[in-house]
This record gives sequence, structure tokens and C-alpha cells, in this order.
Amino acid sequence: MADCDDAYSLWKRTQGVGLSQADEPQNLARFLARNPGLSFVAEEEGRIVGAVLCGNDGRRGFLHHLAVEKASRRSGIGRSLVERCLSALAAAGLRKCHLFVLADNVEGQRFWRTIGWEERTTLKVMSRDVDNLSSSAAPNPPSTAAPNPPSTAAR
Repeated sequence: MADCDDAYSLWKRTQGVGLSQADEPQNLARFLARNPGLSFVAEEEGRIVGAVLCGNDGRRGFLHHLAVEKASRRSGIGRSLVERCLSALAAAGLRKCHLFVLADNVEGQRFWRTIGWEERTTLKVMSRDVDNLSSSAAPNPPSTAAPNPPSTAAR
């Protein structure tokens, strides 16, 4: 996705898209390099009117920052971008995809439900910054030793 600046500009002006330090240019470049051919843009008359980031961890796919210009919504652009991502993930051998929607993004939630996505009410997202581990380390950090393998002895 050579159109990072234009996509970032679209995300920045789209209500319901949350940007952070993780979306700075060098981080986006690293994400795209790790996930080639999975993120897409939509253009009309030479300008970007839709964009989505897509990646995977080797087991699951993830969609981030789907956005479509307000004037171009309800024309199938968002759905088409999502379908392209899902097809690319399937071609890479992935069978499931997740996404994150801000809790107050009612319009976004409606869109995702309309195109067949389901809310996972059995999960909570938990996050932590990794750049300052010493100040908030757990009192008894877990062991880094490998767990004992299960016994194969017959009983």
C-alpha cells in the first residue's frame, strides 16, 4: 500500500477510527512489510476514498482502520475492501479474522453486523505498553521455563 499518507489522512478525518503511536509512518511501514498484499485502498478519479489495514499473526487475520469517505459510503466500497482482505487471508491459509471497533462507534458496529460479523461477548481486549516494563512489573513474574509435557504413560 504505497498510499500510506493518503490513507492516514482519510483515517484521521474519519469519525470512529482511533489512531495512536502504533499508526506512525515507521510502524505502518513495518506492519505492511510483515503483511504484504493484505491491505487495500479504493480510488475514485485518482484519489483515495477508502482504505483498510489487514494483517495476520499466522493463525488469525486482523482488520484495522476500515474507512470510506462520507460522500462515497453506501456504494459497496467498504464491503469490497473487506472482501478483498478476507480473500487474501483465505489464500494465505487463514480461516478466521478478527477486528476491533471502538465501543462508541455505533455506525461502524452497524456496518460490521450488516455484512455478517458477530460481536464476541465472551472476550475482553486487554492492552499494555511494552516500552516501560520495569515500572509496572508483576510482583511475582511468571516462570519462563517451558511447561512440563503431558504424561503419555498408560493408566
